[in-house]
Amino acid sequence: MRVADRASFRDPAGFVYIEEGEIYRSVSKSYLTSYREFMSSGLFQDLVGEGLLVRHTECANSLDDDYPVVLKPEKIEPITYPYEWCFSQLKDAALLTLAIQKKAMSRGMSLRDASAFNVQFVSNRPVFIDTLSFGALDPRKPWGAYRQFCQHFLAPLALMSYVSPDLNRLIQLYIDGVPLQLASRMLPASSWARFGLFSHIHMHARLQQSAHKSNSCGVGGEVSLNGLFGILDSLRETIEKLEISVSKTEWEDYYSATNYTSDSLLSKEEGLVQLVRLAGGEPLTILDLGSNNGRFSRHVAPLATRVFSVDRDPKAVDSNYRACMTEGIRNVLPLVLDVTNLPGGVGWDQQERKSVLHRLRPDITVSLALIHHLVIGSNIPFTKVAEFLARVSDAHIIEFVPKSDSQVQLMLKNREDIFGEYTFERFMGVFGAYFEAVGIRGIVGSQRKLILFRRKGRSLREFHA
Repeated sequence: MRVADRASFRDPAGFVYIEEGEIYRSVSKSYLTSYREFMSSGLFQDLVGEGLLVRHTECANSLDDDYPVVLKPEKIEPITYPYEWCFSQLKDAALLTLAIQKKAMSRGMSLRDASAFNVQFVSNRPVFIDTLSFGALDPRKPWGAYRQFCQHFLAPLALMSYVSPDLNRLIQLYIDGVPLQLASRMLPASSWARFGLFSHIHMHARLQQSAHKSNSCGVGGEVSLNGLFGILDSLRETIEKLEISVSKTEWEDYYSATNYTSDSLLSKEEGLVQLVRLAGGEPLTILDLGSNNGRFSRHVAPLATRVFSVDRDPKAVDSNYRACMTEGIRNVLPLVLDVTNLPGGVGWDQQERKSVLHRLRPDITVSLALIHHLVIGSNIPFTKVAEFLARVSDAHIIEFVPKSDSQVQLMLKNREDIFGEYTFERFMGVFGAYFEAVGIRGIVGSQRKLILFRRKGRSLREFHA
C-alpha cells in the first residue's frame, strides 16, 4: 500500500511516499529537466561523496506519466525538527546549507529553498535531505532562498544568541521561518552594531516591510556572481561569530550542585549499565528523558545502536552535543525536549510535522532523577507518569529519589508539602499496575534506587521482537 508523506505536499517538484516500509521520492514531470541537470552537473556526486547530501538510487519503474522518475533515498530515522535542536545543531545545519549553496553555484546550480526542515542529523552530523531543492543558477538574479535562509536559520540563531537559547522553539510556532520584523524587534540595540545582523535581519526586515511583498527575498535588481558569493560569505561569517547566550539556565551545572559523591556517580553508572544489559535486545534504542548534559547517555552509548538524549534545558543539550562531537560519539542524538510538554503534530491539519512520540520509538526509556521533578515539581501524579511511560516503550529504567533526599527537600523548602503519597511503596504499587520490576540496584552513598521495569505481559526477549 502506498501512503504519501504528509510533510511533502507543498513541493511541486515531487512528493515522498512510503510503500511496504520503504521510503520513496517521486520526481514530477515539471521538475524532470532540473533534476537531470542536477544529476549531470556532478553536484550530486560531490555532495554525496562529502557526506553533505543523502544518497539515493533511481528505481526502474515510474509512478505514472506525471511522475516519470522515482528515487529511493537512504532511510533516515528518526526525523527530528529544528525546534528540537540546540543552538550548535542549528548553527551546524545553517553552515551546511551555506556550504551546499556555494558548491552548487560552482556547478551552475542553486538551492531553490533553504528550509531548516531540509536538514537532518545522521551520526550526529547534519545532512541535507531535499534532493529536489536544486535548480539552474541565474547569476543575474539574487538567491531566491535568501529570505527563507534568514528566517529559518539566521533569525532564530541571533535570538538564541542575544536573547535566550530557548527561542529555538519559535520555529515550532513559525514553521515557515521566524518573521524578520519580529526578530528585529526582539533583538537588543547592540545587535545593530553587528554588520551582518544589521544587513541580513534589521535592514532586510525594513526592506520587506517597505515593499509590502511577503515573498520578497529582500535583495532587488541584478546581482553579479561575485556578489552572490559575497552574500554567502557574509552570512557564513555572521553565523560563525554567533555564540550561545551567556545567560545561566536551570540545569547546566546540575552535577556540580547535586548530592552525588564520586562514588555515587560511579555506582549509578555501573547500576545503569547492569540494568541496560539485563533488558538486552538487539538492536537497542534508548530514550534518555531528562538527560541533562548527557553524561549517562554517553556512558551507555556503547550498549546501544542509538541513544536519544533529551532535556528541556537548551544549554545543557548544547553542552551534550558538543561533548559528543569532541569525543567522537556518533550514536547519541541530543535534543531539546520538555517531557511535560512534548511537541505534538503541527503545521497543516496538525500532521505536516509529526509528534515526537510518533517519531521516537525506543526499546528502553531511561529516567534518571526525573520522577521527583515530575511528581513534586510539576504536580503530575504517579498514575499519569506510569500511563505515559507505558505508551512510550516496553522497558524502563527509573531512578527513584526518596523524599528524604536533599534535592527533594530543597524543592519543598519554599512550598507546602502536599505529596503525602510520594513514597517508594506507593511508587512501586502504582507502577505495578502496568509493569513488573525485574531488577533493582541501589546507589552507593544514597537512598536512591534504580529499577528496571518491563511492561506486563511481555517477556524480556519480547521487548525487541
